[in-house]
Parts: sequence; structure tokens; C-alpha cells
Amino acid sequence: MNREKYRLLCQTEEGLSLFSRDWWLDIVCGEANWDALFIEEKGNVQAVLPYYTPHKGIISMPPYTQTMGPWYAPEAADAKYTTVLGYRQMLCKKMLESLKKYPHFLQNFNYEITDWLPFYWEGYRQTTRYTYILRNITDSSALWKQMSPHTRRNINKAGKQYKITVRTDMSAEDFLRIQSLTFKRQHKRNKQDPDVLRRLIRVARERNQGELFGGYDEKGRLHAAVFIVWQKSSAYYIAGGGDPEFRASGAHSLVMWEAIRRVSEYTDTFDFEGSMLPGVERFFREFGGIQTPFHTITKGKISLLYRVWLKLEKRLWKKRFAT
Repeated sequence: MNREKYRLLCQTEEGLSLFSRDWWLDIVCGEANWDALFIEEKGNVQAVLPYYTPHKGIISMPPYTQTMGPWYAPEAADAKYTTVLGYRQMLCKKMLESLKKYPHFLQNFNYEITDWLPFYWEGYRQTTRYTYILRNITDSSALWKQMSPHTRRNINKAGKQYKITVRTDMSAEDFLRIQSLTFKRQHKRNKQDPDVLRRLIRVARERNQGELFGGYDEKGRLHAAVFIVWQKSSAYYIAGGGDPEFRASGAHSLVMWEAIRRVSEYTDTFDFEGSMLPGVERFFREFGGIQTPFHTITKGKISLLYRVWLKLEKRLWKKRFAT
């Protein structure tokens, strides 16, 4: 097991994604269900692949986790592109040798990982997915201008007509409650483990890397809420919910807008985490983010494993974006 070695790496490498941090993996995977594959040269870590194993022989994506994939040690600033690309492909081939003992593989790679050719050469498959990215979020006036008129109207309506104010004193239970209202309206049952989300909220708040943002009217009624996490490189939308009784208030747009503005204190990038669901995709797109592709890499009984994962992801997104 390389978990303890990986924990040490997490303490020193800022370039690791939040979703690949040891504290995140402990929560979403369970401490016993994740590990990391290291590639080293002369005692130095050159690449690492954290992974989640829900069952023997299967590597998959844990809940509430948008992307994982390999991490490569930074190269010299003057390194040639062709040299860097070739070296990373060599490291990746070494990873793939170790991955042969896993007949089933499914990971979403971070959008910064653009080269999946070594996986292709070994018979893995790829699906292109999309997220939306806002850059330079410290410039709120520029963000407002690039937003769609529809989203701006919703934000103004929520603030001026419905007198919605955004607060961060919400409990995790209130957040889960407002999500459950939408499932009740849809006559569906939430099949995700709420304890995972509770722990993420608690630990992210303790680390000052996450917060719940809630939109309340003058009577103290909660209209909508979102859960956002962040690190220096980016902030991420994780989950959201809304009270069906107040769907027309525009509160979800206002809450998201205020959350983006407030997390600009910690980062200059906001990742909506994307969605392939038309309604969710439209909501994110209209905030003015740049459509950004990322790879889903799979191997094994794709038809079964991928279908199961897509069903789970769809349920998760309905929970995240419950309005």
C-alpha cells in the first residue's frame, strides 16, 4: 500500500487536484478503498495515479469527485514540448503495466491531461465530456458582462423582487433537507449516502476549503443552496438544492453568483464541474464559462461498467442540481 507515501506527497505538492488529495479520498472512498500507483526514478517521484477500488479488480470514480487521473512532476521551465510529451508517455506506459491487474478501469481525467494516447495503444477507450470554466473571477464586472441576459435577470429578480440574501451559516442538515424536497417533488429516492456529503461539508469547512451558501428571503425561508470547495488553483461546484415552492425566485442563480464572487478570495478560477444533462449544461453555460473538454477513460466490460456508472452519475447530478 502506497497511501502513506501519497499522504506525504500531498503535503508538498500544490499541483495535485483537490479531488486527488488524501483527505478528500479518505472521505469519498473510505480509507481502505483507495491507493496510489507511483512511478519513481532515482528515488524521485515522477508520476502518480491515485485510484478508487470499490470492488476487487475494479478502478472507478468515487462519489462527488469530478476528475482524477495521473499527476506528473513539474518539468523544467525551458523543457521542450516534444521532450515533455515523450517523457510523460513513457511514464504512462509504466503505469499501464501496473494497471494490467485491474480488468475494469474507469476514470475521468482532469481537463489539463490532454494526451491519452498511451491508454489508446493499450486498448482503453475514451469518451469526451465537458465542463465550464470561469477564469479571472476576481473581475466581477467582466464576469457580469459575459453572463447571459437570462441569468442576469434571475439574479436581479432574486435580489430586488424576492429580497434574497446569501448567507453561509447553514447547517449540513438544512442543506440535505432542501435537497430532499426536490426528490419528494419528483417522487424519487436519494440513493447516495448522505453521510459522505456531511463529512465533506464538515472537513472542507474545518480546512477553510469549502462552504455552504444559502439564499434566504426576508422571512428566513431558504430558497436555494450550493456547496462549493476550493484550493489555490480552482474552486468547484459540488452540490446544490432548491425548494420547489420557490423555483421562480431566481435564487439558485443569485446564490451561485455570490458564491463565485466570494471564493474569488481564494482562487481566480471556477469549475462548474460540467454536466451532460441538457438543463444543467444550459444553466452553467449561461454564466459565461468556457466549454472545456476532458476525457473519460475506460477498459473492460465497458457496456456494463460504464452504464452502471452513468446511471449513478445521473442520480448524483440530479441531487447536486436539485431545484
